[in-house]
Amino acid sequence: MSKTHPLGFRIERDLKEALIRAAKDDRRSVSSLVEIIIEDWLKERGYLADEQKKAA
Repeated sequence: MSKTHPLGFRIERDLKEALIRAAKDDRRSVSSLVEIIIEDWLKERGYLADEQKKAA
């Protein structure tokens, strides 16, 4: 597994509360959920290569 790097930012309270609820429902940390959301967004828009496409 690669080394992770910290990233801090501010968000609106209602967005943070929604993230907390979603992370709890998915049984993961808020940090983990945010990483998944960002990764999916970047892949959808072509900024990050999809692992399946790399393997082909």
